Amino acid sequence: MNLAQLNSLTVEQATQCFMQCCTSSAWVSAMVQYRPFVDKNDLTAKANLAWENLAETDYLEAFDGHPQIGNVDTLRAKYANTKALASGEQSSVSEASEQVIAALAKGNADYLEKFGFIFIVCATGKSAEQMLNLLEARLPNDNTTELVNAAEEQRKIFHLRLEKLL
Repeated sequence: MNLAQLNSLTVEQATQCFMQCCTSSAWVSAMVQYRPFVDKNDLTAKANLAWENLAETDYLEAFDGHPQIGNVDTLRAKYANTKALASGEQSSVSEASEQVIAALAKGNADYLEKFGFIFIVCATGKSAEQMLNLLEARLPNDNTTELVNAAEEQRKIFHLRLEKLL
């Protein structure tokens, strides 16, 4: 797909495309309404604008659209709507040792219990060990700090997915 095709999609088709990039319905709705995009820079700027104006519940909705890092079964089963664009984002997890996988699973459970949402990280280009180190470094944060961190990671993810889309 190219930018002209994205601009010419029906509302329903555009909604489906943007939902593959981010599952915040408010963000998706804004992106559909921002069309037509002049160029990729305009698309990027509008994606950021839509993201910056969201409420906490919208961010949490976006986070809910992700599998837990290290949970490849969840990636396949629960999040089929983002499967095409998410493929490869966690590929290094499948190469990790059982010890790292177990530590990621425990860290994810601890994170979810503490913050009420899953650990979000832009996994592209990161090894499972790097993701584990990031998780452990962010676990001591307070809720406000961690919401900001997770929102920034989600922003990186949807930008990567927008690139893949086009």
